[in-house]
Amino acid sequence: MRPILLQGHERSITQIKYNREGDLLFSVAKDPVANAWYSVNGERLGTYNGHTGAVWCVDADWDTKNVLTGSADNSCRLWDCETGKQLALLETSSAVRTCGFDFSGNIIMFSTDKQMGYQCFLNYFDLRDPQQIEDNQPYLSVPCNESKITSAVWGPLGEFVIAGHENGEINQYSAKSGEILKAAKEHTKQINDIQTSVDLTMLISASKDCTAKMFDSTNLEHIKTFKTERPVNSAAISPNMDHVVMGGGQEAMEVTTTSTRIGKFEARFFHAAYEEEFGRVKGHFGPINCVAFHPDGKSYSSGGEDGYVRIHYFDPQYFDFELEA
Repeated sequence: MRPILLQGHERSITQIKYNREGDLLFSVAKDPVANAWYSVNGERLGTYNGHTGAVWCVDADWDTKNVLTGSADNSCRLWDCETGKQLALLETSSAVRTCGFDFSGNIIMFSTDKQMGYQCFLNYFDLRDPQQIEDNQPYLSVPCNESKITSAVWGPLGEFVIAGHENGEINQYSAKSGEILKAAKEHTKQINDIQTSVDLTMLISASKDCTAKMFDSTNLEHIKTFKTERPVNSAAISPNMDHVVMGGGQEAMEVTTTSTRIGKFEARFFHAAYEEEFGRVKGHFGPINCVAFHPDGKSYSSGGEDGYVRIHYFDPQYFDFELEA
C-alpha cells in the first residue's frame, strides 16, 4: 500500500494528532495554518486560520468539538472543529510550546516558552468559566524555574499534567494545586516529545539523547528503553500491538552536512517488550518531527521537516508478525 501524502503546509511539520475516533488528523507546522484532514483518504477537511506565527502544538477534545492550537505568535487559540470559527484567544507573553485538553474537555493546559526575559509557565484554564477566558486569567499558573517545558500531556483522569523538560526531567504537575507530584530523571538531554498509550496507563518520551523511554504514567516508573544512534524527535505507542514507532534524524540545521542515504530519515519500529527494532519505513526527505498511531492501530502517520504528512496503512502481514524470542 502506498502512503497517502498530505500537502497542506509550506514549512516543516511541528505536530500531528488524531482525534479519539481517528477519523480526523490535525497537523500544524512552522507556518500559521492548522489543517484538519480525513485520515481515511487524506482529503483536507479545512483549515483554522488566525495565527500569525509558527504553530507549535495542536489538540482535539474527546468528542472532537473543539480544537486547541498554541503558537509562536504568543497566543493559544480555541477553535470550533466543524466550522473553523475561533472561539477563544488566550494571549501570553512568550511562545506557546505545548497545549492539551483534559479528559472532560473542560480544562485546558498550555505551557509557554522561556524567552525574551519571561519565565516558562504552565497555565490551566477552565473553559466552563467564561470570566477566566475574558480576563485571560488562568485559575492556576505554575512557574517552571529550573528548566523550560518542551513537551506535555494530560495524565489519566485529568488529575495532573506530565511534562518533559529541556534538561531531561519528567514531572507531574497537579491540576489542582500545581505542585510536583512525581518526578523522574532518566534522560540526559532534552525531551522532544511525550505521548501516552491509548488507555493513558503508559507514556513514551522521545529525547535528544538518542533514546525513547517508556514510563508508567501514575508513578513515573521507568519501564523500557529504546536506543538509536540519532536524536529521537517523536515516539508513539501502538494501541493494539506491543509496538512502538519512533521518528528522528538529526537537527534540521545539521541536515545539509550529510547525504540522504545516511540521513536516517526513517520511521523505526521497536517491539515494546523486547526493545528490539524490527522494521523501518523510509519516505521523508528530512528528519521526522512527529509520529502518531491511528487509534485503531491499523495505520500510522508521520510529519517531517520536509513539510509533508504521510499516512501509512499497515499490510495484513504486519498484524500476524511475531518477534522470535
